[in-house]
Amino acid sequence: MNATQPVFEPGKATQGAASPEPLLWQIDPAHSSAHFSVRHMMVSNVRGEISKISGAVKLYPGDPGKSSVDAVLDASSVQTREPARDAHLRSADFLDAEKFPTIAFTSTRVEGSMTEGFRATGNLTIHGVTREVALEVESLSSEIKDPYGNIRMGTSATTKIDRRDFGLTWNAALETGGLLVGTEIKITLEIELIKTAPAASN
Repeated sequence: MNATQPVFEPGKATQGAASPEPLLWQIDPAHSSAHFSVRHMMVSNVRGEISKISGAVKLYPGDPGKSSVDAVLDASSVQTREPARDAHLRSADFLDAEKFPTIAFTSTRVEGSMTEGFRATGNLTIHGVTREVALEVESLSSEIKDPYGNIRMGTSATTKIDRRDFGLTWNAALETGGLLVGTEIKITLEIELIKTAPAASN
């Protein structure tokens, strides 16, 4: 995304005139997830998912720079379709889900274009370690009303991290050279949002 793009204008994501009041959208856990991939033995990518995700997006149509994103993922919900590997990922060698049960993202800056995508920069905490990351977010979908009267919209976001930055350093050397597990993690978030109500201003 071009760094000269204007600050994120959330009012353009909704129908009708922009309101100066903040709007609160809750992440729908039933229709949202975090996917990741990492290189295995330097020959293929292993893909996995953290299926339990919650949080909120606060949009300020009247003051876009105040918009924010907060998300919490349950580290124990990690799964890769291989029970032994999943148990290893939850163990102290990796996420240590018993000691650090959540993975959290809190935005500090949101900027970009609603029509071409935007960037949410913030603090990502994994394994008790916090680092700044930038999520590249697709433009928000149009609002729709579900059969129960809820207003919904959705988006996808991606980022890359070096797991060693978060203290996830476990690895094993291969006899032919190289390492068993790659260090770069590619992350994709699939998020569906439900409008709850105008949010309380802080």
